[in-house]
Amino acid sequence: MRSLSDTLERLARLRAVKPATPTDSILKNLDHFGGNPGALAAWLHVPKQLPTAPALVVVLHGCTQTAASYDAGSGWSALAEDYGFVVLFPEQKRQNNANLCFNWFDAADTQRDRGEAMSIRQMIANVVAEHGIDERRIYVTGLSAGGAMANAMLACYPEVFAGGAIIAGLPYATASTVPEAFDRMRGHGLPGTGRLQESLRTASRHEGAWPTISVWQGTGDNTVVPDNAAALVAQWRGVHAVSEEPSQVETMGRHLRSVWRDDRGLEAIELYAISGMRHGTPIDPSSGYGRAAPFMLDVGVSSTVQIARSWGLAASFERRDRPHASSPPEGTIKQSSSSNADNSIQSIIEKALRSAGLMK
Repeated sequence: MRSLSDTLERLARLRAVKPATPTDSILKNLDHFGGNPGALAAWLHVPKQLPTAPALVVVLHGCTQTAASYDAGSGWSALAEDYGFVVLFPEQKRQNNANLCFNWFDAADTQRDRGEAMSIRQMIANVVAEHGIDERRIYVTGLSAGGAMANAMLACYPEVFAGGAIIAGLPYATASTVPEAFDRMRGHGLPGTGRLQESLRTASRHEGAWPTISVWQGTGDNTVVPDNAAALVAQWRGVHAVSEEPSQVETMGRHLRSVWRDDRGLEAIELYAISGMRHGTPIDPSSGYGRAAPFMLDVGVSSTVQIARSWGLAASFERRDRPHASSPPEGTIKQSSSSNADNSIQSIIEKALRSAGLMK
């Protein structure tokens, strides 16, 4: 384990980064959504033209960010306005965490019906009731600590979500203290596949279908290292009963997408490896959604658009033009072959997968 002084130094550096809150945010505060044991805030965007039984996307910001700043960078509410779904933004308060991180490493906040996890569940229940949400189309995504908390929500409430997207996040129940959290972020002390899968299975008494999982990881991320992405795949591979090796690997320019299909041939887990990207959410402002900011990284790939498409949201409602938005980008994924795959990225993925026991 790293020394406590090293951990405190990293916390101090994070605290020095002031969250930028856009003044033009269209998010509305959500009050009185339940007992709120985690003492979180909640923000919401409901599009002007809301179809009957819309989908709901829950978006969790990263450390040092606010709901409004993450929305501005990612473009989720703009996409929701164009395609007719509701977006819910839980928000951490500084009195809960000095760096505005969701407390993904604290069992008091990441167990079913406790703390922050329970607060987010209460928010979802309120929005479902108030806006007639289709309960078969509820999704969750998040960055870093928000990604780890998104994974905790998927683990604790798998019956609630149809799918989840974890960006630079961490597996469920791998740390219980701040020093352990920093160690896991660096890839130190990550549990083996058996323990990862057991933690997921015991988080709830779920017996039905499990949410689909999308994992996004920068290969140059030194804050939450790629071993965590491999561990996330390992954690979810058991409940989806998929093979150790991916069913398919595709290229997106220099980036890679690996897919694990279940016994029905459906995509259960996907892993996006974004070549050279450091810690943050991949965005592409030319798509018309999002803008570059700290931890919102213009790499020419919009995770927001790709995730929404994979959930069927960006095709479920006809887009209305906005002056600053271009037409939705055409698909860029191409089937890889031995001649065009980026071998350096492939070796990084294979190394991470082997370290987590996903490949031999």
